[in-house]
Amino acid sequence: MSRIGLKPVEIPEGVDVNLDGNSVTVKGPKGELTRNFHPDMKVVIEDNVLTVERPSENKEHRSLHGTTRSLIANMIEGVHKGFEKSLEITGVGYRAQKQGDKVVVNAGYSHPVEIEPIEGVEIDVPQNTKLTVKGIDKELVGGVAANIRAIRPPEPYKGKGIRYEGEQVRQKEGKTAK
Repeated sequence: MSRIGLKPVEIPEGVDVNLDGNSVTVKGPKGELTRNFHPDMKVVIEDNVLTVERPSENKEHRSLHGTTRSLIANMIEGVHKGFEKSLEITGVGYRAQKQGDKVVVNAGYSHPVEIEPIEGVEIDVPQNTKLTVKGIDKELVGGVAANIRAIRPPEPYKGKGIRYEGEQVRQKEGKTAK
């Protein structure tokens, strides 16, 4: 039984959801998202409440049920509020700066790393040790933030690197002399 799949999704004011076969289009104040879903999943809208129904109890339909509902809920939240991921840079000489639409990150390599944002994703640099990734598509925002973090993941001895804001890095003890 999918507990998430059974939850109804409330459609906030200002957000318009259109169904066209197995394609769902969501329009809101921040933009528009379209996604195709499995043809077996049935999406029903009644009185600004969206529900997803599955045709049977077989394993494939049960797994698709909750996934479909979560993806549609994320689309609605994205066009209504948007998504944001914050990253912080820790380390001596590690910093980021914005040059035009690109972001240049110095993370201890012999060369600076340039990041060009994907369409639909905006990267801000409020401070030279903080980055903010914003957008309406949760999957794209998380992917871009993960790619930025992968430039220099936090290391366990000194904690230097790029990490998500609030991420706890477990510190290891260094070598001990005899």
